[in-house]
Amino acid sequence: MREKLREKSWYANAVSLCIAVVLYVILTHLGVIDAYMGKFTGYFNTVIIGLILAYLMNPLAKFYQNKVLSHAGKLGKSWAAAAFLAIITTLLFLLFMLETIIPQLIDSISTFVGNIDSYVASLDAYLAKTGISLLFGGARLTEQLAGLNLKIGAYIASNADVILNVSAAAGKALFQLVIAFILSVYVLLAKFSLKKGTKRFMRAVIPEKQYGSIMSYLRRCDGILVDYIVFSLIDSLIIGGLCAIFMTVAGMQYVGMVSLLVGVTNLIPNFGPLIGGAIGAFILLLVHPVDALIFIPFVLVLQFFDGYILKPRLFGNKLGVSGLLILASVLVCGNIWGITGILLAIPIAAILDFTVRDVILPTLEKRRGIVPEDAEAKDAAEAEKDE
Repeated sequence: MREKLREKSWYANAVSLCIAVVLYVILTHLGVIDAYMGKFTGYFNTVIIGLILAYLMNPLAKFYQNKVLSHAGKLGKSWAAAAFLAIITTLLFLLFMLETIIPQLIDSISTFVGNIDSYVASLDAYLAKTGISLLFGGARLTEQLAGLNLKIGAYIASNADVILNVSAAAGKALFQLVIAFILSVYVLLAKFSLKKGTKRFMRAVIPEKQYGSIMSYLRRCDGILVDYIVFSLIDSLIIGGLCAIFMTVAGMQYVGMVSLLVGVTNLIPNFGPLIGGAIGAFILLLVHPVDALIFIPFVLVLQFFDGYILKPRLFGNKLGVSGLLILASVLVCGNIWGITGILLAIPIAAILDFTVRDVILPTLEKRRGIVPEDAEAKDAAEAEKDE
């Protein structure tokens, strides 16, 4: 019966119309769909975070298994040993970050808040000295922000309930993160059994003819995600380290806070370096304006080095995505999923690019009997005529 329907002349047009209607409904109701999906996935947030953490630690465990433990006899063949080393490494790295950054961050914030009036006065004096007048309704910046500490204290006292709610939410999120990390340990240790069960399920529900191509597609998606995550983390670590070295040599303040900010925002495609550099320069401007003037050109040089030397050497041609597609992906994914979408915009763009180029277009060309080489030659000939 199904084969007879496919032979009908109207079948292809009917299927295309149904697909177009479904896409139209989805695109015009993205907000509603996203709200329902967010509510549904909210019940599984801890599990999802645990799976993501296990996925992030998996490349490190594979590195230990293939490179470090490969000559360790039976121990080298043990995935449990490699996973254990990856978990310990992750914990030590997190503890190192907390130990070196958090105390300095707290000290920097407390110093900044305690001396904010003097910082504003210094900035006001510097602006007046350079001939720049900064007026707010006829009052100088110092007069406008006088007693800011008292205003902040009064605001905190009047909004104590809101602050308590935010603190409770933060505590709940921290507890959820700890539980998710524990879950990720179990997932990482049970990787092969989970993988075996998933493959068995997929073989049961996917026709044998399509199974190989679907698995090949998923492996390529996995490769893109892993390469992007690993090399992005390495890139941000190098950029943050170079920033910390420069600021230490130059004798600047808030080295840990600003370097961490520059390194983290470097993960954001296109706009991240500008955001991190601008915020870091503003912090230094309040403390010591000359440091800000030195920091701004350094960040520009650092981002030039990152964009044209470091990133190309790390990523090579593995992603192969145009700048226009990346920019469009950043804007669209950012509007849909916020900061998470922005961070994943490049791998999403790369996956969409190779899906259209290597999966969808060849399938459509095969159905229409189009030979890509002949089509390209015809397009080139037509382009020459147009010229």
